[in-house]
Amino acid sequence: MEIEIFLTLAEELHFGRAAERLHVTTGRVSQVIKKLERRIGGVLFERTSRTVRLTAIGRQLADDLVPLVAGMADALRRAADASRGVTGELRVAFLGEWTAPALLKAVALFSERHPDCRVDVREVQLSNSRASLLDGSVDVLIASYPFDGMARGPVLLSEKRVLAVAAGHPLAGEESVSLEVLAEHPVVQYPEVTSVAFKRDRTPDHTPSGRLVPKGPAGGSFSEMLTLVAMGRGVLPVGEHARRYYPRPDVSYVPIHDAQPIERGPVWLEGNTTERVREFVRAATDATEKLPSA
Repeated sequence: MEIEIFLTLAEELHFGRAAERLHVTTGRVSQVIKKLERRIGGVLFERTSRTVRLTAIGRQLADDLVPLVAGMADALRRAADASRGVTGELRVAFLGEWTAPALLKAVALFSERHPDCRVDVREVQLSNSRASLLDGSVDVLIASYPFDGMARGPVLLSEKRVLAVAAGHPLAGEESVSLEVLAEHPVVQYPEVTSVAFKRDRTPDHTPSGRLVPKGPAGGSFSEMLTLVAMGRGVLPVGEHARRYYPRPDVSYVPIHDAQPIERGPVWLEGNTTERVREFVRAATDATEKLPSA
């Protein structure tokens, strides 16, 4: 209660509002703060008849305590999840057509193991994938790595990279190309909302030898990006499964012989690491561990 009163007052900076939030008296708040200040040996709040402000010591204490309290709350929530078993609802999503079959295999195994937990499956787009995890509308997403700022599970899917070019492009007839050709053609860009590390991996600023890669126009979705490629506005490194899931007569896919494979797997918000999420990641790993790499 002592820590709760201190952090509430640090947030409200008003004894009356803090007492109201905590359902205690103003005197109780004042008493606890004075006791805490005696224990620490320093003043935590500067008080006047008009304002309440944190001192430097008070600000440091608040900054140190907030993550610790949040961690304790997460631990209690995870313990509660474990005691109840895996029930309730889990919202999972996929980004890109190729990830859908792996997701459905994971859902099937998860549902078999945890029949009391309802699974909601949906598709997200490049433009809203991160927002869906941040706002809690999606608990787990099967997406490409890297995915900045999110917890991630093991690699479930791997595929070689190819270069998407217009059907009439000079590179369209090549058996394979090097990443160095990116310095010679504009590269279509991903939407602004896409994470920095992801864009650096998919559409690098420089080739392996250090040559500058010219930037082409950005698309709002993957299909729109391929349309820009078909229009001759640029080239685009993609996974080779684009040949199957995005076949187009106006786009050719040329193997890139010196590129690392693209890896995909589950990502989720670190603060949303519930028992349901952990069990789904476990099911996804078990369901796909024997799938061959592309």
